[in-house]
Amino acid sequence: MLKSWGLIGGIVAAMAAGVYVLWGPISDKKKMRKGLVPGLLNLGNTCFLNALLQGLASCPSFIRWLQEFSGTGQGRVEKANALSTTLVQLLKALSSHNPIEDDVLDAGCLLDVLRLHRWQISLFEEQDAHELFHVLTSSLEEERDHHTTVIHLFDMQSLESSSESRENSLSCRGRGPLHSMPSLWRNQHPFHGRLMSSMACKHCKQQSPVRFDSFDSLSLTIPSAQLGRPVTLDQCLQHFISSETIQEVECVNCTKMQAAESLNGHVGENKRTTFIKQLKLGKLPQCLCIHLQRLTWSSEGTPIKRQEHVKFTEYLSMDRYKHSVSPSSLQQTNSSAQSVHPPSSGIEYCDIKPVSTGHFPSVFLQSPTLRHPFNSTHDYRCSEYLFRLTAVLVHHGDMHSGHFVTYRRCPASPRCPSPFSSQWIWVSDDSVRKASLQEALSSSAYLLFYERVPKPILPAEE
Repeated sequence: MLKSWGLIGGIVAAMAAGVYVLWGPISDKKKMRKGLVPGLLNLGNTCFLNALLQGLASCPSFIRWLQEFSGTGQGRVEKANALSTTLVQLLKALSSHNPIEDDVLDAGCLLDVLRLHRWQISLFEEQDAHELFHVLTSSLEEERDHHTTVIHLFDMQSLESSSESRENSLSCRGRGPLHSMPSLWRNQHPFHGRLMSSMACKHCKQQSPVRFDSFDSLSLTIPSAQLGRPVTLDQCLQHFISSETIQEVECVNCTKMQAAESLNGHVGENKRTTFIKQLKLGKLPQCLCIHLQRLTWSSEGTPIKRQEHVKFTEYLSMDRYKHSVSPSSLQQTNSSAQSVHPPSSGIEYCDIKPVSTGHFPSVFLQSPTLRHPFNSTHDYRCSEYLFRLTAVLVHHGDMHSGHFVTYRRCPASPRCPSPFSSQWIWVSDDSVRKASLQEALSSSAYLLFYERVPKPILPAEE
């Protein structure tokens, strides 16, 4: 019996020694994890989910919106808010500056809630983090639209808050019209933005009505590198908003002009001309998600992943892509400026010529720097729409299999006035280590998360 107990004691001692060698003492483990964030358990092939959650957890504005959206910020939780409540609990645990008891969290509860929204996501198949991002945003919008707006008569807290909101929203008749009571559930999430597209006839310069379309992320194609220079994120954005031609479009104005020029005023067939379509960003979101399309096709029709590095920076100025003046006035400025500025004025006025991709250069005034890598010493203090990098999602592998990892900022200290920490970390499922900003900027990004920051003064580092 003593020999058996001795054998068992030896086995236990050996196991304890192995644990010590692999993970070290418990006190050291807690000390090592201080300043980091929890990892996420891989439930099969759920690295796409884990990487996306780590990226979203680095966006403070999105977490604040989720707290208000779900009601957790006011200490109330609605049963209809299952998705937003589950998501905000996970993101708060991943963005807390204070260490928690669990080093590894389980995000399977989020997949269970998404199944209630009729999304069937397999745990054992390769999935895409960008597609999951749109699943989350569309499901949050669905949860918002299905939320009841009728307040129960015995819900005194909601009635009082609604009364206060109504009083704050009313104004005197002499000062202007009464405004409707703001609805918390009708607010868009911070990733919501609007694209503005306009079309103009190349022959008569007549503008079609401007169209606005919503977006949650900007999906950018990667143009081919020129002269061995690396492709930059600004070049991808410029390629995204570059104008394109649409052939054989019926122009009402050209048809009227043709009828007016005829002798008998007879209106013949509608005249078809070439239109120029221009894209701009009409409304920029608070949180900007940029997707770099790395899927291309070979001459044989097989999918290929583009592995090249796209150069991006910590700060991103979106002023040049934001619509500020009507396209008609800019076109008038373009036509009149050609007779005012000499060719050596430093501003290039290009004729609209097609390129190999089928897209056309912008019909707006173009700076020569738009055709070359942007100057990295840009003075961001003059930028009206300035964004700061919060997370980078990277996909390692090919089109058939791979693994997602995340570079993200650590949670900011409560003592720091800035919501952004200067410390970066690398997260791969349940593995978490410290990283540097330069390591994140050197990665082959698949998804980029930026958040808008105040204009005049850049946020202070910790």
